[in-house]
Amino acid sequence: MTDHVTIVGAGPAGSMLSILLARQGLSVTMYESRPDMRTTDIGAGRSINLALATRGIEALREVGVMSEVQEILIPMMGRLIHDDGDTSMQPYGSRPHEYISSVSRTALTSILLDAAEATGQVEINFDMRCRGVDFEANTLQFTDSTSGEASRVPFTTVFGTDGSASAVRDALVEVNGGSVDIEPLVHGYKELTMPAGSDGRFQIEKEALHIWPRRDFMLIALPDLEGTFTVTLFLANEGPTDSFEYLASGGDVLGFFEEHFADFAPLVPDLADQFTTHPHGRLATVRTTGWAHGDRAVILGDASHGVVPFHGQGMNAAFESCIVLDTCMRDHPGDWATAFAEFEQGRKPDTDAIADMAVANYVEMSSSVVDERYQLKRAVALELDRLWPEQFTPRYAMVMFNTIPYAEVQRRAALQGEVLERLTVGLIDIGEVDWQAAERMVSELDFNQASDTGA
Repeated sequence: MTDHVTIVGAGPAGSMLSILLARQGLSVTMYESRPDMRTTDIGAGRSINLALATRGIEALREVGVMSEVQEILIPMMGRLIHDDGDTSMQPYGSRPHEYISSVSRTALTSILLDAAEATGQVEINFDMRCRGVDFEANTLQFTDSTSGEASRVPFTTVFGTDGSASAVRDALVEVNGGSVDIEPLVHGYKELTMPAGSDGRFQIEKEALHIWPRRDFMLIALPDLEGTFTVTLFLANEGPTDSFEYLASGGDVLGFFEEHFADFAPLVPDLADQFTTHPHGRLATVRTTGWAHGDRAVILGDASHGVVPFHGQGMNAAFESCIVLDTCMRDHPGDWATAFAEFEQGRKPDTDAIADMAVANYVEMSSSVVDERYQLKRAVALELDRLWPEQFTPRYAMVMFNTIPYAEVQRRAALQGEVLERLTVGLIDIGEVDWQAAERMVSELDFNQASDTGA
């Protein structure tokens, strides 16, 4: 164990972790491959807007920055569905506090970086890309992103928060016999910007997450403080039509948007130019075993448990993982090997669970939201939550508005799904539901196998 530690990756997870480690009295040196986003524009189309929910909020409160973060949030009260020229609002919950917030990744990370430096114990080095870890020589290998110069830096304990393509993870897997399973999605994404209107205001409803569900693909839009919207197209990477491959090889970009997103296309005058110049991103789920190497290295966030963005939980889960790791280290002072092992053992079931739920939520967002049976089940779920809140909480609310462990959420959701299926079979309207049967079914739900609270 040492009084000095190294973090590779100064994104949201690394920045939060640095604050937590500094609070433990440690000296922290952090390396980041990109330039300092507080002074450098990272470029358009490279950062999906983030959805902040309860798990992330609790972590931000823990490190004392939530009051600053509150100033850059835009509440989104529900999903505003764009379907065949019509729009409909689907509230996220049934209580005033049950909403999520849109937040700029850059603005949020900047607040965390400032807070890290304010501890007086965190030094941050930008434009330093980690190329590998030599556990025999106890060195990290870096390349300066501007000069191309290679260097080796000694370390004692390294924390890898360097994202889904983590160099620290790859070195860990090699040295400890672990595994990394990268499950690519057939869909990729491209980020666009809807400008503010001529009056400087939002062109569409501000306090909503907009979804244009088209079954095999979809468009979403999250509000920005400037009156703009960060818009993301999720579309098949390959295919003869309706794919990034097709549109990149001469397909009619404007025609595609005008056909499938007719109410959106006129709001973005430079739509074709943005589509051509903004990068095409790939999506994948990352599952890893062997998160640690004794007391010398550990990974978290996307490096160990990368999830696709369809449940808005990537950042929230990473922040929660920082808190869990910090707790494990405090529970085992002087024995980080045990702390790191306990972290993986306790946390991995939850990160696997949210990975599964994130993939499942793509189907919900792109297809189910316009399915009448889904809408009926959802209405019944919200009513069950209203009538028997101690016994029934919809899955979405358990994920977004609680800190119930993800694995437990997954278990409960499966049981509740069976109740919803039985209550709505053959029905077309909520008025037909047998509420006496509902009360009996809800009372029989067994949620006593695990605690209702946790990280």
